[in-house]
Amino acid sequence: MTLPKLSLRSVLLPGLLGLAATASHAQSRVNAITTAVPILTISPDGRSSALGEAGVAISPDANAGYYNPGKLGFVRYQHSAAVSYTPWLAGISNDMGLAYLSGTSKIGERSTLSANLMYFDLGRIEYRTAQNQANGEFNPKEYALTIGYGQKLSDNLGVGINARYIRSNLTGGTADTKPGNAVAVDLGAYYNTDLTIGPGEYSLAFGAAVSNIGNKITYTDANQPDFLPTNLKLGTAITKELDAYNKITLTFDANKLLVPSPYYDKNDPTDNRQAPAVVAENEKRANYGIVRGITSSFSDAPGGFSEELKEINLSAGAEYVYNDLLMARVGYFYENPMKGDRQYLSFGAGVRYQVFGIDGTYLVPNSKANPLAQTLRVSLHFNFNELSEAFGSSDSPTN
Repeated sequence: MTLPKLSLRSVLLPGLLGLAATASHAQSRVNAITTAVPILTISPDGRSSALGEAGVAISPDANAGYYNPGKLGFVRYQHSAAVSYTPWLAGISNDMGLAYLSGTSKIGERSTLSANLMYFDLGRIEYRTAQNQANGEFNPKEYALTIGYGQKLSDNLGVGINARYIRSNLTGGTADTKPGNAVAVDLGAYYNTDLTIGPGEYSLAFGAAVSNIGNKITYTDANQPDFLPTNLKLGTAITKELDAYNKITLTFDANKLLVPSPYYDKNDPTDNRQAPAVVAENEKRANYGIVRGITSSFSDAPGGFSEELKEINLSAGAEYVYNDLLMARVGYFYENPMKGDRQYLSFGAGVRYQVFGIDGTYLVPNSKANPLAQTLRVSLHFNFNELSEAFGSSDSPTN
């Protein structure tokens, strides 16, 4: 029996799933970490993506639960919802897209429930035999359904948790494969406070979240499962009200995958990844349990501490708001060339009017050949009843 081969379109699939640009030639070694369902690490909405994908500490909105469930208790509306869409890798294909739907509902002044659905459509794949004859086609897709709860423990501190179901169907059962399924949880904390620096008054926020803590996902052999993209994100945001109508927020996030690093022999100048000792060590790491995979991720990089630092992705952004009506945003995302080399500048704008809002983002990557070129994200927001209307509270918006 001849196993089906995939068309040229499927040859691109690993790159599409890895979401990384072509490796930099400035580094002799490339040691990017790969996981199942990497789309779970991408900012799906038009606000945070414009801030270089920083989102763990910025003021909460309908998408708060995705970035940090600890922010949910601080959501300022009784009910809010958002829908986002990204035509994915538009320079390569016109039939892939990332859709995202989210919403929150207060169950008191201090508690909030949230739900969101992420749906990733990878477009149509044509299968070919070894003789390059048509052998059917398939539409790979992935989705993640999440419910969350957040609670304000005090006027300044909040915590939250998400539960997530993940399904990844990449081949439709072709060549002895099967869809992958997993469940995962997120944990988050959020703190904000007002402070005075010199003559100015500021709002300062900190956020921390660990996402996608869950079982490994299997597509083929049950003895060779893949890690979910468990990741740790720490961030801060500081907001300055320039006057009654103008304010600006600066935000910064650091993000690290909590999965084992691929092993290589740092003393081998040929970088032979097929050497028996290298293969054996990578098989050992692939068989780590969830807890060991997380704990080892802080010290297992073959290049030592300097390589561990390279595994931290950085996001920075600035948001200007006029009269809570118009927003302008800019951001930058940095991933070390050794770890994937995704680097891009992001620009965005937003409008809020009564219950309606819209955000948009455009990415400018570090290379014209980067598959992230021309990536556009758009989000629509719907917000109903501020806390003062819903509960008779005098709480003001955070940040």
